[in-house]
Amino acid sequence: MTRPKAAPVRLDALSYENLRQQILRRDGWRCQSCGAMSNLEVHHREFRSHSGADSEENLITLCTTCHARVHRR
Repeated sequence: MTRPKAAPVRLDALSYENLRQQILRRDGWRCQSCGAMSNLEVHHREFRSHSGADSEENLITLCTTCHARVHRR
């Protein structure tokens, strides 16, 4: 018998903002797809809706254009 995936625990707003700032610093304040340095967002590689965690390993910096492109696939 297989168990369904457990929903990941979301961080509280302050903890998530601290993690988001950590990811931006780690990625050198650059989009990891095109290198842009403005309009940056933090993207979940594995979407939260697919049980993706709020973790350093699952987050990457993308600009708004690249972030939108990922979500249109």
